[in-house]
Amino acid sequence: MKKLILFALVIFSSISYSQTELPEIILKDLNGKKVTLSELSKDKPVVFSFWATWCTPCMKELDAIKLDYNELQKEIGFELYAIATDDARSKPRVKTEVDGRAWPYTVLLDKKNEIIRYLGNPNIPLTLIVKDNKIVYRHSSFTPGAEEELYEEYKKHI
Repeated sequence: MKKLILFALVIFSSISYSQTELPEIILKDLNGKKVTLSELSKDKPVVFSFWATWCTPCMKELDAIKLDYNELQKEIGFELYAIATDDARSKPRVKTEVDGRAWPYTVLLDKKNEIIRYLGNPNIPLTLIVKDNKIVYRHSSFTPGAEEELYEEYKKHI
């Protein structure tokens, strides 16, 4: 019986982790404008960075990407959407944090953590490159220099 339960857990976790597409979902940006995720990645790659105000590595990653963001937008069309996964208690700090850090990204709010749950509740920071709604690159955690790998992966999908 224990083996059967263990087998079921392994199968379930591998299925939930191996999502290859984002769900058809609509999120709102900081101004309340509705954004459909699948529309963002039509015919071009986009980066989705999942973060929270309490996540120090998330902040470091988004700050590191900010340094080259405008140049990469002009050069290769690099586009990043920062998806806040804050709960009801920390959600009010999202706009303050974004404004204070002067991030140039569009920030979306996943108030109910629908996408994170769909992806199997991975740890954040979580960075995805999505093209035509297919996940073509996935990276969790952040170490200095990881943004360079992200840029190289992005270039592969232009």
